[in-house]
Amino acid sequence: MSSILRRLQGGNLEVFKFGMYIIFPIGWMYYFGTNLDDRFSVPGFWPTTEQSHKIPLEKEEIDRELARMRMVDAVRREKRQQREALEQAQAQTQVQIESSSAE
Repeated sequence: MSSILRRLQGGNLEVFKFGMYIIFPIGWMYYFGTNLDDRFSVPGFWPTTEQSHKIPLEKEEIDRELARMRMVDAVRREKRQQREALEQAQAQTQVQIESSSAE
């Protein structure tokens, strides 16, 4: 052991360290990087073409998609406005109850 340590002094130690710096990542990538499809594949992870979104390419398809998106936004906006109106009415009722009980 001491003969190995004596030989790894000065420039030889630097060459050894440089070799380890180069070999270790390459060995790591070779060991863990081969055959990744079989090791880490999860069946059904990616959606099929039927499950994924289809990008409209024709003008009519784009117009239909925009109309659908605007309809969804309008429905959400209407629900939000109804919810806000209900919350505001409840808050006003609560204020009236508190003011009548304070008198």
